[in-house]
Amino acid sequence: MQRFVMALIAALCATSVAQAQTKMVIATGVDPAFSQFYVAIEAGIFTKNGLDVSINTGSSGSAMVPFLINDQINAAYGSDLAGVINHNLDPKIVAVADGTLLVKWESVIGRDVANFDALKGKKIGIVKGTGAEIFWIGVMKKYHLTASDYTVVDIEAPEMVAALERGDISAFAVWEPWPTRALMSIKGAKVLADAEGIVQNRNFIYMNRGWIERNKDTATRFVRALCEANDLINSDRPAAAKMVAKFLNMPLALATELMPKVEYDMYWTDSSLHAIKESEDLLVARGKLKAPLDYADYVYTDLLKAVRPEAVHITKLPPD
Repeated sequence: MQRFVMALIAALCATSVAQAQTKMVIATGVDPAFSQFYVAIEAGIFTKNGLDVSINTGSSGSAMVPFLINDQINAAYGSDLAGVINHNLDPKIVAVADGTLLVKWESVIGRDVANFDALKGKKIGIVKGTGAEIFWIGVMKKYHLTASDYTVVDIEAPEMVAALERGDISAFAVWEPWPTRALMSIKGAKVLADAEGIVQNRNFIYMNRGWIERNKDTATRFVRALCEANDLINSDRPAAAKMVAKFLNMPLALATELMPKVEYDMYWTDSSLHAIKESEDLLVARGKLKAPLDYADYVYTDLLKAVRPEAVHITKLPPD
């Protein structure tokens, strides 16, 4: 009888914990640059913070940011450019934290072309509206390339390796793991340029301001969980790499190789704002912003301040 009572109590406690879990749906891409999301799931950190989180994945993190409109999802993780584009569509979409600095994350990969001169007149794959587009613009500036010399094809990142192998394109500019996958699997593939010394894009955590204000406690616990996942990634990289490899169904060796190319941050700094400003300037130059970006409205620091006030280091919001 005593054992039965103890088992019943344990079952009731488990039911109580399960009932206490707040459901969330979040979304991002499928590469280790978004590791805080994956690690928070695999390490049980969301559960520890009272959250029952489901992750939807797409061709890129940036492609998932629009789903924040009308609360189709509760949080997204994507590029600096994607946030500004979607805030322009719906001002309720806000950036709540700078998650990753992409140190050596993007490359231009060509096949059977020796250099950019040999690539002239050929097709190059770019995922428009993402950090890869900003990277390609930086490549053109550094190497003094003329945009009209290259035919840009808008193609999703997961399709690029196959497109290069088929000969549909002669090169692509994109983030990992696709450059490494191309180099490993396609004969004649080579790096024409990498991001070092050109541009270091950032990925941000995005949420819907309306949802945050209706669910402030849940939103705060969510950001706390991401900070704890970030701590785990930086303190125990081998364990984190295993979790990332498991979630992405990626070879552990590949996850281990790729993760050092990213700095996992979860902060707000003046450098974060600089990345946002670059995205804004690009959209202004293309006439795609309805109005100047209102940084006070877009940069939502309240959640990170509540969880890690020491992680917020913003001198002044633009414009100066």
